[in-house]
Amino acid sequence: MAGLLRNLRHPRRCYVVCAVARSGSNLLTDALRETGRAGQPKQFFSELFQSGYGAKYGLDPARDYASYVRGIIDATSTSNGLFGFKLMGWSLEAFLASLRGTRQFASADSTDLEVLRSAFPRLQFIRIIRRDKLRQAISKARAMQTGVWKLADGKNAVGEAHFDRDLINQCLREGEIEQAVWDRFFENFPAAPLTIEYEQLSRYYERTVRNVLNFLGIALQRGSKIGEPITLKQSDTISDEWERCYRIAASATVAVA
Repeated sequence: MAGLLRNLRHPRRCYVVCAVARSGSNLLTDALRETGRAGQPKQFFSELFQSGYGAKYGLDPARDYASYVRGIIDATSTSNGLFGFKLMGWSLEAFLASLRGTRQFASADSTDLEVLRSAFPRLQFIRIIRRDKLRQAISKARAMQTGVWKLADGKNAVGEAHFDRDLINQCLREGEIEQAVWDRFFENFPAAPLTIEYEQLSRYYERTVRNVLNFLGIALQRGSKIGEPITLKQSDTISDEWERCYRIAASATVAVA
């Protein structure tokens, strides 16, 4: 409890973008980062990436995870004291275990929310979802095949994309599992997170980004505009064709049954 009270007076403020693979989280976090006022929300605490971030900032998550967490907050907060990070559903359990393992964030019988708020001062939650689960799965399947998870910086594909119904089904199931992780986490939440739909973000980009900034209490300079997205949309005619093929195959399966 004392740690939570100290955090209420902490000069930093934190937020987390709670996401599922291919839900549009890159589009959102890149937009927030580009404002220069919303931290640098990345997957600092994913087991896949934290060793790289540790090396970048002179921190060692394997040796001292608590110091890694505090060091990342200090190193990547913007000048207004705001720190942001992105957390995928599949990494939530391991992340919470790492925080608890330090024995420095809340107590052994603390809830998950208490642990997070002890580690991250004045933590706010943003959840991004995608209504069209099939297109989300198609996007993930293509990324798995090509190795391109984000169209930016001129990155080239390392593999060739081809329609694979079984892979799309696998991605649908994995998306359901990830979403269920967040559904359970927020089930008994004291206050609903800010929920952003990818479809709205994509269609009303500037308006949606400003809504998020308002939620975070971030004021941009007078006359400032939200720039064009730096994350390019990956959905294209190939995605359209894959959706058509998938629905035809699904209809044929139902007809045979």
